[in-house]
Amino acid sequence: MRLIHPWPPLYDEGSRILILGTFPSPQSRRMGFPYGHPQNIFWPTLAEVLGQPPPAREATAVQAFALENRIAMWDVLHACDIDGASDASIKNPEGNLFAPILRQTKIKKIFTTGKTATNLFNQLCAKEAGMTAIYLPSTSPANRAAQAKAGFLEQWRLIAQALHDETG
Repeated sequence: MRLIHPWPPLYDEGSRILILGTFPSPQSRRMGFPYGHPQNIFWPTLAEVLGQPPPAREATAVQAFALENRIAMWDVLHACDIDGASDASIKNPEGNLFAPILRQTKIKKIFTTGKTATNLFNQLCAKEAGMTAIYLPSTSPANRAAQAKAGFLEQWRLIAQALHDETG
């Protein structure tokens, strides 16, 4: 089924990094915010690498958490044909435009969650954005085995390092 992304990008003039998923899952679309599935460990993982408690799992709390930490958020795809939440089922992907966001912020690095998001961004959006994406392992419930491996959190710590590098 062809779906259009349901919400605008989250950012403000203080945003220093951009984190992108592929496309919101059915659960995230119902909840109204990125990584809304209760078993997705995105918000606890991000909070851990930032040394903070995780936000409440509701739209205004996660949005405030991201912006307070100078993090912009969105997804790689504006539209696609997708079956449920399976990135593997994506067909006819259409990338979002990122240059307008980058012009209005101080974003110097773009992180993507999962291999599909990284590959699609670098194929469809990198030229328009003027930068490539930095891969982070997926926090989806479907990626539990990789999340248990050594190195998962170390890769996610790149976010804290990028934010530190931008503020000195």
